[in-house]
Amino acid sequence: MTHDLDTLLGTVSARLDCAYLNGGWTPLAAGEALAVVNPTTGHVLTEVRAGTRTDLDRAVAAARSAFASFSTSPVADRLALVERIHDLILERSEALARVLTLEMGATITHARAAHVPLAAAHVKAAADVLRDYDFLTMRGSTAIVREPIGVCALITPWNWPLYQMTAKIAPALAAGCTVVLKPSELSPLSAMMLAQIIHDAGAPAGVFNLVNGTGPEVGTAMAEHPEVDMISITGSNRAGVLVAQAAAPTVKRVTQELGGKSPNVLLPDCDLEAAVPPGVMSAFRNVGQSCSAPTRMIVPRARLAEVEAIARRTVDAIIVGDPGEDATVMGPIANQAQFKRVQAMIAAGVEDGAKLVCGGPGQPEGLDHGFFVKPTVFSEVTSDMRIAVEEIFGPVLAILPYDDVDEAVAIANDTVFGLGGHVQGADLEQARAVARRIRTGQVHINYPQWDAHAPFGGYKRSGNGREYGLFGFEEYLEVKAILGFA
Repeated sequence: MTHDLDTLLGTVSARLDCAYLNGGWTPLAAGEALAVVNPTTGHVLTEVRAGTRTDLDRAVAAARSAFASFSTSPVADRLALVERIHDLILERSEALARVLTLEMGATITHARAAHVPLAAAHVKAAADVLRDYDFLTMRGSTAIVREPIGVCALITPWNWPLYQMTAKIAPALAAGCTVVLKPSELSPLSAMMLAQIIHDAGAPAGVFNLVNGTGPEVGTAMAEHPEVDMISITGSNRAGVLVAQAAAPTVKRVTQELGGKSPNVLLPDCDLEAAVPPGVMSAFRNVGQSCSAPTRMIVPRARLAEVEAIARRTVDAIIVGDPGEDATVMGPIANQAQFKRVQAMIAAGVEDGAKLVCGGPGQPEGLDHGFFVKPTVFSEVTSDMRIAVEEIFGPVLAILPYDDVDEAVAIANDTVFGLGGHVQGADLEQARAVARRIRTGQVHINYPQWDAHAPFGGYKRSGNGREYGLFGFEEYLEVKAILGFA
């Protein structure tokens, strides 16, 4: 491990062979060493120690023991804890951003502008909800009481590591639940830094626990565990299905934020010069490694050539390179397996007969190391092509033409997924009408600002449940009716 990484990780650098259990860092001996690879170079950055089922049992036991007192703690105490976590994330934002750049390839500018501040925004949103939340309401003489659900097992991905962790941890703690976290084994360093932040914020022993490890070992044990009351996973459809199956015998609550193949419908009256460039960049945000990325641009057939020209011009301006440089717009894919997946899907687009507007197979010129890919745009795509059907999770945009708005909506909904969607149009009423017809959990009209309180989650195979704001907070609560209360 380099001195720079030691400095960024701070006290965590000496604890990479530990789990965070019952209020402290506990050395692990039995688990395998998990390599953390720098995607910019393809070389091993450091290693962390994987936990085992035995370590997971210890984490769950600590969370179960802490639940009785934490679930009944004063709202003011939980609010103060969440607010301290928020403040410490901002205080340590530069170190967090740089570690994200090293462990998963986020450009330093994107890590500073999005990964870290939006992660902090989830914590603030949880505090905002808790501050005004009424845990007891009356309907006639019946009291409707909302109580923390219990021990929550949280599984988070490698693509937005810090952001996805805070979206789950903050509302869980605010609600009065106790937590066991398994971050992705591919991006565990930011998770360990966050664990130290939660420790330094004064979380009581057992309230938060972290066990690194693989999905088949630790993730499955979390889903199966009889003392876990709820499991929340953000990940692939394959992983989400396996978690739900493993959780079924214990009838615990399962929330899933899974894959997406989100449409971006450009209506006939939209200004292409205003709509296409941000559409391309939204699809390529985080190197396209966003489950809600609008990777299907659905455009009027009569204007297809214009869209292609603007998209090509937009891609030509993207600087691909070292994510640690301020000028870089796009860094590498986060890991080797995903790099191979993206290359295979680009090849599938060519094989299926889509028109290659720009990009294509292979690595960008001068970047034959690490996991860099060419930002790629295909046109004349049809809904039966793999690049229109499958989630690619890389900077690959498919442009699909339509002849009328009804066909545009049909194309938008022609997917097993239903996570995000976009609509661009000058006539706001028409844009609203189209947004209502798109079967997804979120729809963005004319590229609005991000909203930490807007519920996020999927229709169809994009998952169950919602995250963010009030809706995310209430996922961590049970509902109890007390009749005759009045």
